[in-house]
Amino acid sequence: MKNHRMPKIVLLHSALGDSRLWGRQVEALHAGFDVVTPDLPGWGATPLPTEPFSFVDVVAAELPAILVGNSFGGVVALRTALAHPDRVERLVLIGSGLPAWDWTEEMRDYFAAEEQAIEAGDLDAATEINLEFWVAPAHQDDVRPQQRRALELQTAHDEPEVLWPELAPLSSLQIPTLVIVGEDDKADFLAIAQHLAEEIPDADLAIVPGAGHLVGIDQPEELNALLLEFLAEDARVPE
Repeated sequence: MKNHRMPKIVLLHSALGDSRLWGRQVEALHAGFDVVTPDLPGWGATPLPTEPFSFVDVVAAELPAILVGNSFGGVVALRTALAHPDRVERLVLIGSGLPAWDWTEEMRDYFAAEEQAIEAGDLDAATEINLEFWVAPAHQDDVRPQQRRALELQTAHDEPEVLWPELAPLSSLQIPTLVIVGEDDKADFLAIAQHLAEEIPDADLAIVPGAGHLVGIDQPEELNALLLEFLAEDARVPE
């Protein structure tokens, strides 16, 4: 009798919160997958290192696996897949960012407002700036403590250098990829999703109605259905 390994799936959270953002996805996936939901360095239960470090190295320690990332977690998932393409089985990018993107004025104004509040030491104000910009009112109370915790960790000491591997072209990525974006997300992220879907050779694009940046909490059932359908394509007929 063969010992079939349960597929491993690593869910990488957005910068707005931590692994708790994935609660509804863990519930839907745990029966068929070995689900790993790390708190990235500087979020949740993981302090920000004091020495130079690599998000990609942190995630690579969990490979081989399927990678799913939302927003900043999408950037980390993408860069990990580009650096270790032979060890990432499938890739899901949800409202993902993209390195060296030419941000719109709306986004630059948001970055400046958040930075100003943090530099003034007003983490409560910085938290609210993020919630108002990114999170639907119905979910702000859930996300608030996660965002506040992240800002505390990230301002606890001087920010260390973050090391990134050289960025390979998107066209080099031969991994089955699903790009997901909320229909109500910011214009930048709708454009990034379109760009990713066009540039990654084996990529499909799904736009989720009624969802903003945090698709997993705005429309959890729809995201779960998209994930399960995409991951079922990898199912093997037993020999």
